[in-house]
Amino acid sequence: MTHVVKYWRAIAVALLPLALYFIPRESFFEHTHTLCLVHNLTGEECWGCGMSRALLSVMYFDFEAAWNYHRGVVVVAPILVWLWMKWIVKEVQRENTRANEN
Repeated sequence: MTHVVKYWRAIAVALLPLALYFIPRESFFEHTHTLCLVHNLTGEECWGCGMSRALLSVMYFDFEAAWNYHRGVVVVAPILVWLWMKWIVKEVQRENTRANEN
Protein backbone atom coordinates (compact mmCIF):
# COMPACT_ATOMS: atom_id res chain seq x y z
CA MET A 1 0.00 0.00 0.00
CA THR A 2 1.44 3.38 -0.94
CA HIS A 3 1.96 6.08 1.65
CA VAL A 4 -0.50 8.42 -0.08
CA VAL A 5 -3.32 5.91 0.17
CA LYS A 6 -2.30 4.89 3.67
CA TYR A 7 -2.29 8.43 5.03
CA TRP A 8 -5.13 9.92 2.96
CA ARG A 9 -6.97 11.34 5.98
CA ALA A 10 -3.89 13.09 7.34
CA ILE A 11 -3.10 14.46 3.90
CA ALA A 12 -6.67 15.73 3.47
CA VAL A 13 -6.60 17.47 6.85
CA ALA A 14 -3.20 18.99 6.11
CA LEU A 15 -4.29 20.31 2.71
CA LEU A 16 -7.59 21.81 3.88
CA PRO A 17 -6.15 25.29 4.63
CA LEU A 18 -4.44 25.28 1.25
CA ALA A 19 -7.74 24.50 -0.46
CA LEU A 20 -9.43 27.35 1.44
CA TYR A 21 -6.60 29.68 0.46
CA PHE A 22 -7.42 29.25 -3.23
CA ILE A 23 -11.03 30.32 -2.78
CA PRO A 24 -11.14 33.99 -3.83
CA ARG A 25 -10.83 36.21 -0.80
CA GLU A 26 -13.67 38.45 -1.93
CA SER A 27 -16.13 35.56 -1.60
CA PHE A 28 -15.37 35.40 2.14
CA PHE A 29 -15.49 39.12 2.75
CA GLU A 30 -18.56 40.19 0.81
CA HIS A 31 -20.70 42.31 3.09
CA THR A 32 -23.84 40.22 3.13
CA HIS A 33 -26.27 39.47 5.90
CA THR A 34 -24.57 38.15 9.02
CA LEU A 35 -25.27 34.70 10.47
CA CYS A 36 -24.71 35.88 14.05
CA LEU A 37 -27.88 35.19 16.03
CA VAL A 38 -27.07 37.81 18.68
CA HIS A 39 -26.52 40.49 16.02
CA ASN A 40 -29.69 39.51 14.17
CA LEU A 41 -31.83 39.63 17.33
CA THR A 42 -30.37 42.67 19.08
CA GLY A 43 -28.57 44.63 16.38
CA GLU A 44 -25.48 44.69 18.61
CA GLU A 45 -22.22 42.88 17.93
CA CYS A 46 -21.50 39.93 20.21
CA TRP A 47 -18.11 39.06 21.73
CA GLY A 48 -17.38 36.74 18.79
CA CYS A 49 -18.37 39.03 15.93
CA GLY A 50 -15.51 39.36 13.48
CA MET A 51 -13.64 36.22 14.55
CA SER A 52 -14.37 34.31 11.33
CA ARG A 53 -13.15 37.24 9.25
CA ALA A 54 -10.12 37.58 11.51
CA LEU A 55 -9.21 33.90 11.14
CA LEU A 56 -9.62 34.08 7.38
CA SER A 57 -7.42 37.18 7.33
CA VAL A 58 -4.73 35.24 9.22
CA MET A 59 -5.03 32.48 6.65
CA TYR A 60 -4.31 35.10 3.95
CA PHE A 61 -1.42 36.48 6.07
CA ASP A 62 -3.19 39.83 6.52
CA PHE A 63 -2.44 40.20 10.22
CA GLU A 64 -3.37 43.87 10.45
CA ALA A 65 -6.87 43.18 9.12
CA ALA A 66 -7.16 40.18 11.44
CA TRP A 67 -6.29 42.38 14.42
CA ASN A 68 -8.83 44.99 13.30
CA TYR A 69 -11.62 42.44 12.86
CA HIS A 70 -11.13 40.80 16.28
CA ARG A 71 -8.23 41.13 18.69
CA GLY A 72 -8.93 37.72 20.18
CA VAL A 73 -7.45 36.18 17.05
CA VAL A 74 -4.01 36.24 18.71
CA VAL A 75 -5.32 33.62 21.16
CA VAL A 76 -7.72 31.67 18.96
CA ALA A 77 -5.53 31.23 15.85
CA PRO A 78 -2.62 29.51 17.66
CA ILE A 79 -5.04 27.22 19.49
CA LEU A 80 -6.69 26.25 16.19
CA VAL A 81 -3.29 25.59 14.59
CA TRP A 82 -2.34 23.42 17.56
CA LEU A 83 -5.61 21.46 17.30
CA TRP A 84 -5.11 21.09 13.53
CA MET A 85 -1.58 19.73 14.01
CA LYS A 86 -2.79 17.42 16.78
CA TRP A 87 -5.49 16.09 14.43
CA ILE A 88 -2.91 15.36 11.73
CA VAL A 89 -0.62 13.55 14.20
CA LYS A 90 -3.57 11.53 15.48
CA GLU A 91 -4.48 10.43 11.94
CA VAL A 92 -0.90 9.38 11.21
CA GLN A 93 -0.67 7.47 14.50
CA ARG A 94 -3.97 5.74 13.78
CA GLU A 95 -2.75 4.62 10.37
CA ASN A 96 0.52 3.39 11.90
CA THR A 97 -1.44 1.41 14.48
CA ARG A 98 -3.58 -0.15 11.74
CA ALA A 99 -0.45 -1.06 9.76
CA ASN A 100 1.15 -2.70 12.82
CA GLU A 101 -2.01 -4.73 13.52
CA ASN A 102 -1.97 -6.22 10.02
